[in-house]
Amino acid sequence: MSEIVTDPTDPRICRGAADVEPVDQCEVYLVLSEEERKKGYVRPVRRSYVHKTCGTSTKMSEEIAETYARDPKFYGSTYCCQCRMHKPVNEFTWLDNPDQEVGS
Repeated sequence: MSEIVTDPTDPRICRGAADVEPVDQCEVYLVLSEEERKKGYVRPVRRSYVHKTCGTSTKMSEEIAETYARDPKFYGSTYCCQCRMHKPVNEFTWLDNPDQEVGS
């Protein structure tokens, strides 16, 4: 699994652009600080999402899931483990709520 950091200046951070060809997951992903995540969530904490294109579910770390729950617009793209690409969040729905797109 990739490392997570809360420092937005870390040069290893994946910058959120969608991929055009398969790649490995980024070495490091940015998340909100623990202090910010503990302020509460505007959405449920969900750990898995489904890529609408290929139908595969991908599971994320608790910290990334909490970041989505605190700030649904924090990420512009997310990773599909089957396609091996970061794709726009609107290409994904939540595993437990297929009517809701990730990031909405």
